[in-house]
Amino acid sequence: MPAYFACYRVSTQKQGNSGLGLEAQQAAVVNFLKGDTPVGEYVEVESRKKNQRPQLLAAIARRGWGAADC
Repeated sequence: MPAYFACYRVSTQKQGNSGLGLEAQQAAVVNFLKGDTPVGEYVEVESRKKNQRPQLLAAIARRGWGAADC
């Protein structure tokens, strides 16, 4: 199986603290991977409107993509 990295994001601190949004995203990834776990995870509590999100940029850098590839 190929190596997968997961990126989880919620847009507000309240959503992040509740865990509901992140837990649902993590469950979807586990379901997609048929029980396997990603080799890396990136979690952020940032607005999607921001392009300079540290965890997104770290995931892009790790993958070797340019911003235009996302």
